Amino acid sequence: MDRKAFVKKWTPSPLTLILLGLIAYLWFRPPADVSDEDRAAPPWQVALTDGRILSKALKGKVVLVNFWATWCPYCRKEKPVIDSFWQDYRTRGFEVISISIDDSPEKIAAWMNDKGYTFMAAPTNASVAAVFGNVTSVPTSFIIDIDGHIRHKVAGQLHYPRLEKLVKPLLSPSTHPGTP
Repeated sequence: MDRKAFVKKWTPSPLTLILLGLIAYLWFRPPADVSDEDRAAPPWQVALTDGRILSKALKGKVVLVNFWATWCPYCRKEKPVIDSFWQDYRTRGFEVISISIDDSPEKIAAWMNDKGYTFMAAPTNASVAAVFGNVTSVPTSFIIDIDGHIRHKVAGQLHYPRLEKLVKPLLSPSTHPGTP
């Protein structure tokens, strides 16, 4: 085989290069950007997928407000992590409210039920946008402390160790095992 035929045989097509680039981007995406904040969250409320209105029920808890969409691959990848962390820490005062940026309550409820997630979920609304901004890039999450202050914003996918680092210091000392 001559050199020209060999090179032609092993040169990838432009489509192959684009697909490889896309795979590399999705696999090796940049890490989430975590910013520290300390601002009071004004009153806000959402209608949960089961019809209940959630407003002051979260007072005194550390809350993860997670913005997502059913079509988002990173959101789908982080949901099991959020669920696992919630299962481990909910008895210690941790709560999750998952807010879809563009799905109907029926679609959100069906998706959550299909995946077996039981933490709270709701569609976004004007009240939420006023407090957290008009979140359009997902996943984006906010962590609110027991006093109702937004302490952290995470733009990107959450991981269990990151949740531990950001949430555990905010939990009441009496909720940690082995503390008086």
